[in-house]
Amino acid sequence: MTIRLLIVDDHPVVRDGLRGVFDGDPDFEVVGEAADGVEAVERAAALPVDVVLMDLRMPRMGGVEAIRALRDRAPDVRVLVLTTYDSDADVLPAVEAGATGYLLKDAPRDELVRGVRAAHRGQAVLAPTVAQKLLGHVRGPAVPAAEAPTERELEVLRLVAAGSTNKEAAKQLFISEATVKTHLLHLYAKLGVRDRASAVAAAYKSGLLD
Repeated sequence: MTIRLLIVDDHPVVRDGLRGVFDGDPDFEVVGEAADGVEAVERAAALPVDVVLMDLRMPRMGGVEAIRALRDRAPDVRVLVLTTYDSDADVLPAVEAGATGYLLKDAPRDELVRGVRAAHRGQAVLAPTVAQKLLGHVRGPAVPAAEAPTERELEVLRLVAAGSTNKEAAKQLFISEATVKTHLLHLYAKLGVRDRASAVAAAYKSGLLD
């Protein structure tokens, strides 16, 4: 299956560089580019896009606002943040807005390609420094006992945080893939999130993962 990409960055040279990474690979097709969040939302809604490579700091509309808008306009599109910045002020809002992953622009080509493939599968993709930011962030209030995940749900969460697909998690835990999905839905409800990356981020913040 060809993964269709939309490249969003306000610097043409960056867009050209990213296009060059993927243009020569038959597994990918760059279907469009955008120079800001407004264009990104319009084009992601109009074009057959699977994954958006999203910069954060752009004119008119930044990446975080665009991610929120895409969640409503094109909920099936995965967003992989690709930026220079890894501060708490950048990482946390992007993940909480619904980004599937967060990589830095100095990531090696192979890591970027793997990240796009993983994001397309719906897996959480976090650069090591970003994972450390989430881990080291001031922990939020503990999840109330009545809403605490079960041990099996935590096992699923740990595997998801390590990059396992639903199928791989099911195989390791000797349960069905449907059961894994059910556990994830319960986790989303308990953590107040909507996707895998946000669940991992919330679990780090609340101390469920360390």
